[in-house]
Amino acid sequence: MQRLGVNTIRIYNLSPELNHDECVSIFNAAGIYMILDVNSPLYPGYIDRTAPWETYTKDYYTQVFGIIEAFKDYPNTLAFFAGNEVINEDSVEQVPQYIRAVQRDMKEYIDKHLDRPIPVGYSAADIRPILEDTLNYFMCEDEDYPTSHSDFFGLNSYSWCGDATYETSGFDDLTEMMRDATIPVFFSEYGCNEVQPREFTEVQAIYGTEMTQAFSGGLVYEYTQEENDYGLVQINDNDTITLLVDFENLQNQYAQLDMDRIRASNSTQTNARPVQCSSNLIQNSTFSSNFTLPAKPPGVQDLIDNGYDKVNAGKLVDVESEDVETTIYDHNGDRVTGVRLNVLASGESNEPGNSTTSSGSGSGSGNSSNNNDDDEGAAGILSVPFGLMTATLLAFFML
Repeated sequence: MQRLGVNTIRIYNLSPELNHDECVSIFNAAGIYMILDVNSPLYPGYIDRTAPWETYTKDYYTQVFGIIEAFKDYPNTLAFFAGNEVINEDSVEQVPQYIRAVQRDMKEYIDKHLDRPIPVGYSAADIRPILEDTLNYFMCEDEDYPTSHSDFFGLNSYSWCGDATYETSGFDDLTEMMRDATIPVFFSEYGCNEVQPREFTEVQAIYGTEMTQAFSGGLVYEYTQEENDYGLVQINDNDTITLLVDFENLQNQYAQLDMDRIRASNSTQTNARPVQCSSNLIQNSTFSSNFTLPAKPPGVQDLIDNGYDKVNAGKLVDVESEDVETTIYDHNGDRVTGVRLNVLASGESNEPGNSTTSSGSGSGSGNSSNNNDDDEGAAGILSVPFGLMTATLLAFFML
């Protein structure tokens, strides 16, 4: 991943009871941040889109607060997703209210028990008839529930396929829709595979001058090859790795980016001001215009006040620059050599061209300080421009 050039990964399914220290420390040393989904597909760790009131319980929050506790002290924990595509064609009208309630409760917990603020947001499906309503619903601020709004907005979009263009893909419409957003917006999933191999030509648009005024980059779906055929690498039965042609294509697209211009665009200030919540923001009659949130379930306030003490907070361990021992092949079957973890300085973010063939002899834990809020690349600041998303990465690294 460091060789590919990414600086951020998204991880969907996590167990708060496991020890993540070694895996997270390797990512941290490589200058790679993490955006974590707090939900789990295993009961009771999710909100049921067909009856959210039945799963919005104290037991549900043992998963949510457990993830926050387990990852709160890692300096490369960048943000948390409170939900992923919970709002879709099958969801009931009340779902947005429950997601905002989850964000409210997560932020209250973070404020009471973390040494630094970590942003909380939502990852939305690209359902165009309700997409702008979804953004407005989660972006607006409500004086009755002042912490319930999203700190950022993720969009899962696969409308750019094959030889598409900025216009034919509808990315121009998305840019126009998101241009005046008052919170950071980025692609929380992208990488259509209807045309293969994927060329990832959308990368140049996403980081081009037009889209960087509205989008803060995106996360490519996904790292390891699965049955859905979105992978960049194949994990073989003999524990070797094959870099698929999609990996090389994405790496080539990243290598063409003007990182100086992208960094400059990330520092551009916006004059957009928060919008107050109102039913007037909602245009589609099928989308909720109710901003009254459900009360916390019994026992949840106690968890927030006293903390969830059944999960141990993780901590970084020493990581040194070293050669990668795993046998790796490219998509032609030729062996890839010289792959080496390059431990970066504290707060430094990985980017394209950051060679992993460094001959450094090791520099401890890399970004080892938990007190790096003032660093330019400190976690908790949504300024990193792009990354790679993976649903199965921790299952591969954590034994």
